[in-house]
Amino acid sequence: MSTTPPPLPVDLEAGLRRLRLGAMRQLSPELLVVAKTQRWQPEEFLRTLVEAEIASRDASNARGRMKTAAFPVSKTLDEFDVEASSVPRATFDYLASLEWITAKENLCMVGPAGTGKSHLLVALGHHAVEQGQRVRYFTATELVETLYRGLADNSVGRVIEQILKADLILIDEIGFAPMDDTGAQLFFRIVAAAYEQRSLGIGSHWPFEDWGRFLPEHTTAVSLLDRLLHHSVVVATSGESFRLKEARQRGGAQKLT
Repeated sequence: MSTTPPPLPVDLEAGLRRLRLGAMRQLSPELLVVAKTQRWQPEEFLRTLVEAEIASRDASNARGRMKTAAFPVSKTLDEFDVEASSVPRATFDYLASLEWITAKENLCMVGPAGTGKSHLLVALGHHAVEQGQRVRYFTATELVETLYRGLADNSVGRVIEQILKADLILIDEIGFAPMDDTGAQLFFRIVAAAYEQRSLGIGSHWPFEDWGRFLPEHTTAVSLLDRLLHHSVVVATSGESFRLKEARQRGGAQKLT
């Protein structure tokens, strides 16, 4: 029959709480019993406590980074079917290595809807968070709206600085809605501020040569692409929409039942 280990002395409990060593405080009573029973060396007991505290803080930090990233869904690289996609294996492996983030390169993904752009962007963001990097996710509309709010209260500079604290900034669905002059200029400010300082991961169903269709100024499109494509990995996805394919397969299965 298991018994509850005796509580820590009040002074030790208070000290660990004051130092915010939560994992140590929770684990110590039970671990003291184990250490005495198994005659651990003092350094073994201390090492176990320190490792538990580090693991707990790493997990807490990862949860915080994941919350800050604001991903719309949970996607992983393991769930991405490379063989069924149009992304070359060598390109996928390089992106998964995250070396491009360290090198402050951009990832520019263009292609039809449903061909894996958003899945891969979010999955790479998740992987980067798990590896200790800071990530922020926006749709293009969300980003411009965030910058507009900063413009309204004269804090747009601070908003941009806050966004650029991330190592990787993901901007998806570029071109789903046209931008007005102000929105385009705000979007350009983010791209220009991140240039050679932070990595951007962008997704759009518009080919680069057609970006003038949703940007009001041709010169703005040229300036944006100049900064996005310099030091970048370009991935052009193609093929049938995964979502339409899955829907058709589900429909076929229903007809068989």
